[in-house]
Amino acid sequence: MGIPFVSSTRAIPDTERGPRHVAIIMDGNGRWARRRMMPRVAGHARGVESVRAVIRACIDQGVEFLTLFAFSSENWRRPADEVSFLMQLFLKSLQKELDRLHENGIRFRVIGDLERFDASLVQLIREAEARTAGNERLTLTIAANYGGRWDIMQAMERMLAAEPERRSGFSEEALSAHLTLAYAPEPDLFIRTGGEQRISNFLLWQLAYTELYFTETLWPDFDEQALGEAIRSYRKRERRFGRTSEQLKGGQEDAPGDA
Repeated sequence: MGIPFVSSTRAIPDTERGPRHVAIIMDGNGRWARRRMMPRVAGHARGVESVRAVIRACIDQGVEFLTLFAFSSENWRRPADEVSFLMQLFLKSLQKELDRLHENGIRFRVIGDLERFDASLVQLIREAEARTAGNERLTLTIAANYGGRWDIMQAMERMLAAEPERRSGFSEEALSAHLTLAYAPEPDLFIRTGGEQRISNFLLWQLAYTELYFTETLWPDFDEQALGEAIRSYRKRERRFGRTSEQLKGGQEDAPGDA
């Protein structure tokens, strides 16, 4: 599994540099389609173009990690024909884009419980991960059949299995090492498109101190300019992680009880 990144709450990042890791809930595909009197699946298909645009923009902006919430563990409750279309869209998009991702130095990863996926899709995912494993320009992670609570539970099970003789005394770092996104730093910037203002069981552990950005823009309309606006908002934020503004400016420690 490798050595996990240290929690971002331990150090103050330079917001003017921009985010190293951006995580996005791509919301609004269905509404985009309905407003155009089109079937919902047309919105999902159009959303793939936004994925391409955001990948390009992340590279231009110096983002090192991009994590996209493509399919949650709750999305199985959607109509069967829509779920089937999403699975086929994932398969076809990966088949079509893999060469381009690799040629552009992009590392591809998928996090989530893949047991419910067809064997052909799982095989393609594993082949794509292996082929791009050495790429370092950008790590693109797709969260598929993913849930934040599931992630924490499976990390706990792995942590206990790794040290079956222990029953207590585990640290946050011990659990973090078994989360599915342990290979990446915690997200600096979380974006949700489509106007909803919630994180919907996405990266619950990792988003503890992430800067949140919500936009009314529907995902199929989210492009390089829209990402740039989100990053400009991030650069204006002050990330304190429990410290005071004075500490950040002067480097001094507050006395106990200071706020």
